Amino acid sequence: MPKPRRSSGPQNQLRIIGGQWRGRKLAFPDVEGLRPTPDRVRETLFNWLNQAVVGARCLDCFTGSGALGLEALSRGASAVTMIDSSPQVVDQLRAHLSLLNAEGAELHQANAESWLAAYRGEPFDIIFLDPPFHQQLVAPMLKRISERGLLSEAGLIYLEMAADEAPPALPTGWQLHREKQAGQVSYRLITVG
Repeated sequence: MPKPRRSSGPQNQLRIIGGQWRGRKLAFPDVEGLRPTPDRVRETLFNWLNQAVVGARCLDCFTGSGALGLEALSRGASAVTMIDSSPQVVDQLRAHLSLLNAEGAELHQANAESWLAAYRGEPFDIIFLDPPFHQQLVAPMLKRISERGLLSEAGLIYLEMAADEAPPALPTGWQLHREKQAGQVSYRLITVG
C-alpha cells in the first residue's frame, strides 16, 4: 500500500523552514505515494539534530520531494546524497538544486536498497530513511546500513514510518534516542555506537 499523499496546497509545494533557503517554496511532482515530511515534523527533527547537521555528510534514501535533503543542505550539511527511483522526481530535484545553486548535492535515480548494496564510498554522518509506508522496507534497509558499515562513528539515522507500523528491531549497538508521533506519522532518531 503506497504512502498516503498529503496535499501541500494547490500546487504541491514544500517550504524550506530553516537555514540559508528559509521560507523558499519549491514545487514537487504529483507522483502517487509522494508525501513530503510535514513542516512541524521537520522542525522537530532538525531541533533534535541541532548542530550535528552542520558539516555532516548525509544520505537521503527515498528522497521524494527532497524536503529532508534540501533542509539539511540549507542548514549547513557539507554533502547530501539523494536517492529516488522516479525519473519525474529526480528531474524536479535536479531543477531545484540548479535553481538554489546547491553545492554538495549528489542526486541518483536508483532503487535505494540496490544503491546501498553497490556503494563503496565513505560512511555517512546522518541517514534519512523515509520509505513508502506499509511496504516492509525499513528492516532490510537498516540491516543493509548496519552490515555495510554505512554510518560513521556516532552516526544518526532518522526514521519515518506510518504510526500504525510496528517499530523495527534495531541492529546491535544501535539505540532509540528520540521518538514522536504527529497524526499518521511516527518518527524516530536512532544513534549508533
